Amino acid sequence: MIDLSRLLKNDMNLLICLYVLLQERSVSRAADKLYLSQSAVSKQLTKLRQVFDDPLFERESKGLLPTPKALSLEAKLQQILLQVDQLSDPDRFEPESSTRSFNIDLIETAYSTIYPRFLPEALAEAPNITINSRDWNENSIQRLQRREVDFGIGIFEWDNRAKTHVETIPESLSYVELMRDASSCVMRKGHPALDEEWSLETFLKYRHIQVVTGGVNTWLLHEVLAAKRLKLDNAVNMSDIASAVRMCEKSDLLTTYPYECVREFVDKAEIVVKRLPLDLEPGGQFLLWNKQFDSDPSHKWLRELIINQFSD
Repeated sequence: MIDLSRLLKNDMNLLICLYVLLQERSVSRAADKLYLSQSAVSKQLTKLRQVFDDPLFERESKGLLPTPKALSLEAKLQQILLQVDQLSDPDRFEPESSTRSFNIDLIETAYSTIYPRFLPEALAEAPNITINSRDWNENSIQRLQRREVDFGIGIFEWDNRAKTHVETIPESLSYVELMRDASSCVMRKGHPALDEEWSLETFLKYRHIQVVTGGVNTWLLHEVLAAKRLKLDNAVNMSDIASAVRMCEKSDLLTTYPYECVREFVDKAEIVVKRLPLDLEPGGQFLLWNKQFDSDPSHKWLRELIINQFSD
């Protein structure tokens, strides 16, 4: 067998290749990410198999299936590569001269509830940084774990009935709750439901607009209703709360959305906002990041700036 330590000292690219293969589970996707040909990646994989005396991956219809040996190496590789990355990191972060780019995956509601609280101060202190925003989606947790993004801002629940409970956040991620918010029901002024007893029966009697947040079609409300063998009658699906409010103004449709995001419309639109006629724990908007960023000076600067805006 090849001398592992000697070979890897001489060819760090092998470690990088193995790590990317573990992330992508595909030779072609790994090649694209590494800017190599598929043939070059295949040759590196052959050498890696000799180094570790293990097949490392088995081919299957959907790509590559890592062996137990390969999976056991993933966390170690991530730590090694992070330490290599940090060799070139400055010991201090000077925001006034930084041109650093921060990548953030965030739920749509955070654009109005979180960004206005910290972005002005961040750009005042560091006028040349860039914030690259991307909507939260089903891959955002994996992107955080792979350090493809600096931060995530997502909704997690405190209600024990929720599938997205806070306890489901992976161990590899750190998090802080920035704010907590209860869901509310929006309807037009003069809606016939206002002449009825506000109950679950009334709430379900009328058709709804479903506003999809973070690419997620179902959340705690739907889960609790499903447990009771009930469901909303959704007439329209959309991703923009402002458009949903306008639709509610002009129809008998209802929509359900976090209160902090709809209260800005109360004085501007012909709507009424009511509490849900259902016992649900308010959910939280959380700032998440990979624990391996804990000591990074630039990351710590922005992280603390965001958290301090919500410390009350």
